[in-house]
Amino acid sequence: MATTSVTTTVTELPESRVRVQAEVAPEEIERRVAQAARALGRSLRVPGFRNGKVPPPVIIKRVGREAVLDEAVRDSLARWYSAAIDDAHIVPIGEPDLDLGDLPGEGESLHFSIEVGVRPTAALGEYKGLEVGRREPEVSEEAVQEELEGLRERTATLEMVERAAQQGDFVVMDFLGSIDEVPFEGGEGRDQMVELGSDRLVPGFEQQLTGASAGEERTVAITFPDEYGAEQLAGKEAEFAVTVKEVKEKRLPELDDLFAADQGFDSLGELREDIRERAAEAEATAIEGEFRETVLDAVVASAKVDVPAALVQARAREMWEQMTHSLSHQGIPKETYLQISGKDEEQIVEDGKPEAEIALRREAVLAAVVEAEGIKPTEDEVLEALASSAEREKVSPKKLLERLKSSGRLDDLETDLATRRAVVLLAESATPITVEQAQAREKLWTPGK
Repeated sequence: MATTSVTTTVTELPESRVRVQAEVAPEEIERRVAQAARALGRSLRVPGFRNGKVPPPVIIKRVGREAVLDEAVRDSLARWYSAAIDDAHIVPIGEPDLDLGDLPGEGESLHFSIEVGVRPTAALGEYKGLEVGRREPEVSEEAVQEELEGLRERTATLEMVERAAQQGDFVVMDFLGSIDEVPFEGGEGRDQMVELGSDRLVPGFEQQLTGASAGEERTVAITFPDEYGAEQLAGKEAEFAVTVKEVKEKRLPELDDLFAADQGFDSLGELREDIRERAAEAEATAIEGEFRETVLDAVVASAKVDVPAALVQARAREMWEQMTHSLSHQGIPKETYLQISGKDEEQIVEDGKPEAEIALRREAVLAAVVEAEGIKPTEDEVLEALASSAEREKVSPKKLLERLKSSGRLDDLETDLATRRAVVLLAESATPITVEQAQAREKLWTPGK
């Protein structure tokens, strides 16, 4: 059911594409034209009216309806596009081809069309009661010991020593870098501490500090890598005048009851048991996730899903764009990531195709299971899902639910919850067998063959 004054008709095209013909009602057009006129009026001076108080009809007459309409359409097109996608009940994939018709006259509708890839459909095979391999939880003594060693590392102390620096020691130093005897920006540091062997610095730097003692001055010669982040230094030869101020040795605590007491336990045995229990819980959670994924892939293998190459390409590009968006939030420019990876965008998109195809097949199958089982989250389930977000925003879950309804974003949440329930349903209906049994069956039989 439409939630805005946008109505659509959908025509299916080959290769999992559709054409959506959208119509924006005249009253919606006029409402947006009035809004655009009011926005223009805030920066327009008209004799006889106070700033920001010019009525929309006056603005339209002064500027011209066509100019105001053009502004309204540009401001509203993204909203109308989203409304058209919602009204058409499609899941778009990739960039749409948008064809905007002629601007309407007064009292007329606006027409535009969208051609876009959509999530493929799946013809389900067997999807309940499948026998699927599930590994048993196992926490080895080696894993417990590894965690203990990590705890020792995290609680280690640094003590100054009167000897030459060795691998694993920490060196406190001042340094000044230069290229052709000219200091360069970012090449100076004071009281910098580095662990020899950590490879945190430019390759070759730390190795040349091995054997140095406190008070010693050394010249460290290095060549910056060709792919170095600072382009002005990439591939350049440089020298660093280094003064070693301190050499510190890392001292690990003994693994005994005293160490355990420092961690809040009565004995080392009790600490070991706590580590084992926590590792077992983490292992059980990981196995549950693996099992659900394996069950889903078994259901996918028994289904028929046609995934066109163009759709895989579009999804792989979407995945890359999502990654760059995430990287930008972490303060990592796209160019830096490309330098580190040693690939260009097209290579990354190409490498992402196998994962993109798997994702599309899974999504198609889960959508088919949701439809086949008639899965729809209840309002209580929606409110429960909104509880943490509502707490962060300091509103009630019901208030947040009303916001989602009014903004047309409730469908996305309900779809996500229904999909999660479908995954749980498949896993709960499956019968676990040993990994060895599953591997033996895989050798003898593959779905569809």
